[in-house]
Amino acid sequence: MTFSKSFPKTTDKSVYPRWVEIFLTEEEEKLVDENTRHEHAKLMNECIEDAKDVVKDKNLKKFQTNVIQMAIALFEKRASHVVWKKEALCKDKFDKLQK
Repeated sequence: MTFSKSFPKTTDKSVYPRWVEIFLTEEEEKLVDENTRHEHAKLMNECIEDAKDVVKDKNLKKFQTNVIQMAIALFEKRASHVVWKKEALCKDKFDKLQK
């Protein structure tokens, strides 16, 4: 199942929008996934280093699990941008349909 996103399309005939569902092709979704996979590896390394810096700056105990848990929290927040990128690609496709 490919990624999809719905967008409201307004018309002059109704005050209620008609929802249009935009799907990414398998190739488009695969391209986004491949690009972000490399970004994620780099991002996770950065998150681990950031977590180590926080532990050091705040004089926390240097337990590896604390660093990894903090890195995972940072990573989850930053990695949410993958969905954002897919939604942005759907929005671009929707905008092109409107023209």
